[in-house]
Amino acid sequence: MITVITYGTFDLFHIGHLKLLQRLSELGDKLIVGVSTDEFNSEKGKSTIIKFEDRAAIVGALRFVDQVIPEYSWDQKPKDIKNHDATILVMGDDWTGKFDHYSKLCEVQYVPRTHGVSTSSLKDNLGYINKDSVEEMKKALDMLGKIVKKFD
Repeated sequence: MITVITYGTFDLFHIGHLKLLQRLSELGDKLIVGVSTDEFNSEKGKSTIIKFEDRAAIVGALRFVDQVIPEYSWDQKPKDIKNHDATILVMGDDWTGKFDHYSKLCEVQYVPRTHGVSTSSLKDNLGYINKDSVEEMKKALDMLGKIVKKFD
């Protein structure tokens, strides 16, 4: 049996996450996904919009994900690889070379991310939609409405 293991935050679950996990499931018979806890993300200097329990539930609801485990530290990977008899550790290609030392325990692969979509870009776009920008849009629409009425 080939067991694939991967890790990620999976905040603002999007089509890139879906395609990635589906591709990884095709590499073996079982897919285990480590979802980073809120505390671990904080240690990494990352913040999430969706809390850990919900992110884990979303990932776990996918039919091609067999098991979700919490990722709570950088150094848990070797233990997880051994405890789950993982055959392949797969990470995004932005991590290329960073996990090669685990090749003593299992095969290590790096895969490309889905082009054109990322949680970071979604968060950047959402940053434009804040209270101040909503108020500015309301004022602009109000002005536009007054201008349109003048031409009626």
